[in-house]
Amino acid sequence: MRQLLLDNPGILPYISSDMNTRELSAIASNAHRIVATLANDYPSRHGSQPKVLNAAGSFIENEFRSLGYEVESQYYDSHGSKVRNLVVEKKGREPGRSAIILGAHYDTVPETPGADDNASGIAGLLELARLLKGSSGARSVRFVAFPHEEPPYFYSNLMGSRQYAGMLKRTGENPLVMICLEMLGFAGERYEQRYPAPLLQVLGRYPKYGNFIGLVGNLRSLSMMSFVRSAMRKHCTVGVESLTAPGFISPLFLSDHSSFWKEGFPALMVTDTAFLRNPHYHLPSDTPDTLNYDFLARVVDGIHAAVLALDAVE
Repeated sequence: MRQLLLDNPGILPYISSDMNTRELSAIASNAHRIVATLANDYPSRHGSQPKVLNAAGSFIENEFRSLGYEVESQYYDSHGSKVRNLVVEKKGREPGRSAIILGAHYDTVPETPGADDNASGIAGLLELARLLKGSSGARSVRFVAFPHEEPPYFYSNLMGSRQYAGMLKRTGENPLVMICLEMLGFAGERYEQRYPAPLLQVLGRYPKYGNFIGLVGNLRSLSMMSFVRSAMRKHCTVGVESLTAPGFISPLFLSDHSSFWKEGFPALMVTDTAFLRNPHYHLPSDTPDTLNYDFLARVVDGIHAAVLALDAVE
């Protein structure tokens, strides 16, 4: 089953946005700084280098604190080292309502700076925390930064997202939706776009070039996909494409949203499609200068609008 948005397939020309140009410029500038710091100061932030990984976590914690948030550390053991999820909660007016969870991983594969994968997702997470700081919603919004998304931890209980989703299940909490921010910054009119299945581009009338942001969901997440997609379509000034399919199909489950699918929670991934577009994926060339920060800012704008709209879901 697939869902598509084809009305605005390109980056340029931009359509009007509720967010003004100055704010979009601020998001782009902040995101560039965060990506550059993580990629340049904390490269190879992987479980094989726990000091670097934990130092990157401390940088992210300080960024949250600078916005006025309290940060909870969810520590767990990994091969003799302690690693942690960083959890920030913006409390809603009505504690009984299910929370919206925004998450991104902060680790990389070894020997890579990980600008797109996934400093761009962390930058988006921090900017969403900044943008939502002044809003007064009925629902709580949680921002969670996860370690151990990359191999050899992926799809194991050592994933930070597995630890967090499992905790939610054990405590009986049912989030409204989890939105996973996975690689948000590689896009352009000339980038070739590939697809995970033969003929998918033709049958689905997907764009030929990598100038859009993708939404991925499983069948359980269908209603949330429709809602988030609609909100992003209305407010996001880049093309939005979506795919809803059984969650076991590769590569649709290849990020932290799969941990929430495993526990039966609705979850969506927002992505620039990773290795289906970005030739620097998991390579030392995944550097800050390869990213499109204006695109990233406009994606954050769209997610921000979606979160505000989700607050009204009954």
